[in-house]
Amino acid sequence: MSGADSLSAIPVTVLTGFLGSGKTTVLNRLLRRPSLAGAAVIINEFGAIGLDHLLIEASEEQFTLLDNGCVCCTVRGDLVATLKELDRRSRAGEVPDLTHVVIETTGLADPAPILHTLMAEPELAGRYFVAGVVTTVDAVNGWSTLDRHAEATKQVAVADRLLVTKTDLVSADALSELQRRLAALAPAARQSLAHDGEADFDIMDNRHLGDPQGMAAWLDRPAAEHACGADCAHDHGHDHTHDHVHHGIQSYSFVIDEPIEWAAFARWLDYVSVLKGEDLLRLKGLVHVTDQPERPLVLHGVQHVFHPPVRLDAWPSADRRTRLVFIVRDIARETIARTLTKFAAIDAASIRAPTRAAA
Repeated sequence: MSGADSLSAIPVTVLTGFLGSGKTTVLNRLLRRPSLAGAAVIINEFGAIGLDHLLIEASEEQFTLLDNGCVCCTVRGDLVATLKELDRRSRAGEVPDLTHVVIETTGLADPAPILHTLMAEPELAGRYFVAGVVTTVDAVNGWSTLDRHAEATKQVAVADRLLVTKTDLVSADALSELQRRLAALAPAARQSLAHDGEADFDIMDNRHLGDPQGMAAWLDRPAAEHACGADCAHDHGHDHTHDHVHHGIQSYSFVIDEPIEWAAFARWLDYVSVLKGEDLLRLKGLVHVTDQPERPLVLHGVQHVFHPPVRLDAWPSADRRTRLVFIVRDIARETIARTLTKFAAIDAASIRAPTRAAA
């Protein structure tokens, strides 16, 4: 999907988070904002009888319930059908113009298959685009939840935005410690706080995440921010070249100094998606290619599904290094670096962990 297409398509935000982390409360507050006046909400629950939708203060045509299954597996077909029907009804004038879709998952859901559906389903790809994953984390129980539940760890790791809830119920020190842990696990995610259910951001702010220009601007931030997260970068007195492991999930960032030959790099992407796809949770990249060095490519992948690369008209800044951000499960940094050298024909000396932006 091109940048122009994404601007005319409907943004979809996936709202996820572990059981009891406050998704429904936050969604209720967000839906009151004028920016979501034309939004539709798809609520998924695990169980034969859905209850959460009864707690949402929205008009009947504004939400759809997918129950008796997890949206990441048994009801994916229903999700496709629902999105197609929402589009049809909007075009037919049966409901107000559709401006945004919010999918609230169950507390045990894996968001990745939802992203697969949105990215790979031909009937959806031209009408909807992924505007981002927002993950709620309970400030009171978040630390222990991450220790005990791999599902919660993955929900955090794939997030574009982390919303820490119930912050009024913990001390400032406890909140700071949790935020540092989240920054280590999800260095690519922006963090926000919720006070008594009120979020300090607009969910519509995430629309730029599905736009190649917006993703390029995000990747163009100082490289050290992608190594340990922006908040984390200010809390430690050392270079942020280390990696963090939670339930086998790790975050890596690479900077590549030399321009990349695209055909070789595409072969590497094919290799990774076939052999390591299930464990490549997310990949985002801004790539300096040899054939058109003035026009970088933006990459976005979730496991074995990749958006077609989008070529920008120009670099977002003077820094023209390739930047790659990985969220993986049980894949060593050395494996990524070695395969980049072998299959993408990149000089090993050119592949580095980020420490600071180029001058």
